[in-house]
Amino acid sequence: MIRSLSELSVVIAARNESSGLPSLLADLAPGSAQLHEVVVVDGGSGDGTARLARLAGARALPSEPCRGAQLAAGVAATDGAWLLLLHADARLPRGWQGIVRDAMERGPQQAWAFRLAVDDPGPAIRLVEALVFLRSRWRRLPYGDQGLLVSRLQLRAAGGIRPIPLMEDLDLVLRLRRLGAIGLLPGSLRVSGRRWRRLGVLGTALANARLRRAWRRGTPPEQLAQRYYGGSEGPWGQGEYQKAQRRSWGSSSQP
Repeated sequence: MIRSLSELSVVIAARNESSGLPSLLADLAPGSAQLHEVVVVDGGSGDGTARLARLAGARALPSEPCRGAQLAAGVAATDGAWLLLLHADARLPRGWQGIVRDAMERGPQQAWAFRLAVDDPGPAIRLVEALVFLRSRWRRLPYGDQGLLVSRLQLRAAGGIRPIPLMEDLDLVLRLRRLGAIGLLPGSLRVSGRRWRRLGVLGTALANARLRRAWRRGTPPEQLAQRYYGGSEGPWGQGEYQKAQRRSWGSSSQP
């Protein structure tokens, strides 16, 4: 079946992304006249992110600062037959319109993700990208920073996006994977390398692995969010990323 981008709703989760969001919206611009809609769900930014989204022609919606809740709100506020779910620090590949259209023509039963490219020149990052490619290709397990192209039909069949503060991407992908294959698109979605640079590749990878392991063992997402973001009142004290950052840079500010 021949598909059109007029069936596609783009949902972007953002918080304090005034520096990165304009670039993503510029990437979308060549296909914006064909897209059904572009919605930016702002999680309480204090840097004018929502205003920039509106200036670029996108619809801006307010939300609590919770990526799961932001994406769920964006999906509920749109009505395109297909959805492209993105993080605001992403950059789309050139020719993304054809890549997405070709995937849509394969039918609504298959979801898709981009390859991952991290905006950092270090050789360790290239290893991370290679491992992500293998995980996505052979285990069919992409994460949220790779974007997700999914039909509304398939998303509903999977139970939708849970409004949880952490692991919303893994939670959704595991449910989608039970319904059918998750394909890997030929283009790469380039994401900011700031977190990897700030915390170091090893520190970031280990923190991610610990959080995923705890989630698989049944730790509630709310507790994992406390562990991720830190806070002296939380059961883990300072967050995993803040600990890694102190080791790397002597600072404990949030990523």
